[in-house]
Amino acid sequence: MKRSLPGIAHSIAASSWLLLLLAFAIFCPPSSARAEIRLPHVFGSHMVLQRDKPLIIWGWATPGETVTVQLGAASQTAHANDRGEWKVTLPAMTQGGPYTLTVSGSSTVKYDDVMIGEVWLCSGQSNMEFGLGRVKNAKEEVAAANHPGIRLLMVENRWTPLPQDDMEGTWKVCTPQTVAEGGWNGFSAAGYFFGREIHTNLNVPVGLIESSWGGTRIEPWTPKQGFESVHSLARLATPVAKSTPIHSTTPMGIYNAMIAPMAGFAIRGALWYQGESNCAGTGDDNAYLTYPDKMAALIGGWRMNWGEGNFPFYFVQIAPYRYFGRDKNVPSAERLPEFWAVQSRAEHTIKNTGMVATTDLVDDLDDIHPRNKQDVGHRLALLARHQTYGEKNVVASGPVFKQMKIEGNKAFLTFDHVDGGLMSRDGQPLTWFGIAGHDGRFVDGDAKIVGDTLEVSSDDIDKPEAVRFAWRETAQPNFCNKAGLPAEPFTTEDPSQWH
Repeated sequence: MKRSLPGIAHSIAASSWLLLLLAFAIFCPPSSARAEIRLPHVFGSHMVLQRDKPLIIWGWATPGETVTVQLGAASQTAHANDRGEWKVTLPAMTQGGPYTLTVSGSSTVKYDDVMIGEVWLCSGQSNMEFGLGRVKNAKEEVAAANHPGIRLLMVENRWTPLPQDDMEGTWKVCTPQTVAEGGWNGFSAAGYFFGREIHTNLNVPVGLIESSWGGTRIEPWTPKQGFESVHSLARLATPVAKSTPIHSTTPMGIYNAMIAPMAGFAIRGALWYQGESNCAGTGDDNAYLTYPDKMAALIGGWRMNWGEGNFPFYFVQIAPYRYFGRDKNVPSAERLPEFWAVQSRAEHTIKNTGMVATTDLVDDLDDIHPRNKQDVGHRLALLARHQTYGEKNVVASGPVFKQMKIEGNKAFLTFDHVDGGLMSRDGQPLTWFGIAGHDGRFVDGDAKIVGDTLEVSSDDIDKPEAVRFAWRETAQPNFCNKAGLPAEPFTTEDPSQWH
């Protein structure tokens, strides 16, 4: 059948139109081919950027694209590499705001209500995750949490086999509504109470980033570089096989997803509340004794990847709890004190760290989550105020065992951080002291304060050789300094004698 002239003309016109469309596609690619400028979620409106430190801002754009970043009067330009990555460093700024952060190129991104102040990363397991809605007097605390100068960022829980470049989370102004959203009944209570005290005492904006996950061990929070830096743990730096399911105990898995995406975002320091899962291993598992090495790997790895030197790292000594006392087959009621001791060792061997004791903050020994997070946050803030912000009149630690001297049938102990004197918190005789002779058998010791020295003895021990303090998982001693801060549990024994 012959086609009509109008049909032929229509066919020719259609073919010409298709050729024009093809040429346009080749020489004038659609705008969708250009990548929109994008930044990771650690940046956003209402965020706080760290004062007095160079500010690294980074993101993605079309390869080769010129990107301009402006914050206040500061402006820097970068060119996206062949993977579309760009990065600028803005000069350090003093506290203030609000500012607008503008990133422009083929498209524009604007973040409003940006403050310059103090930024702290709050991480760990469930006692860090423990939200403001679960603390003592939770209703009153939440209602009072109206602090426009405090900003909150909660990172969503996730694990991955390889380091990621972004995570999920949104900066929010601290209000009674936002502080109660998400997480485990709201934002980290320990982190919030810490931030509130820093904000109030320094009168600066405070940004708190919560990246925590209940039930997790320290290993998945540790980066590859951290394991590689500690010889005894280098084997843990091997990436998991692709066929292996990743879970919340896999080394590096949580770091890859919940910490790596923000490494480089300027911070003042980090808070860490974790250890319960490492302490509560199987009955014959002594891996918990390697916790100081694992702390060194975690802290060292984070510091390497942030590139800010030895930033402050303050952590919480886990609280008394019946881990094993109910199991007659596991004679390990001393495991928790041993773990307290290795946590203390980490504090004394890793630079620019500090630890707070919590033996006096427990109401229920069958609850692994003490509800008094107000004092936890306060004690962390004391460390920061004294060690980081230079408030010399602030007492930041309870008594820490220094040395022992034996005279006759008595042991005389001296301490660091006496700060005004030693005392009994409740005015009663000092509790939870043990003393042993050459046979290593410990009995209850009578402890008396003599000036800045502690005298420990027992009628059953003629020649003492060792003293223990708070050496039981249920120990809730009353020994403290005049500032009311509890003494750290300790033993004068060599660790090889623990078992």
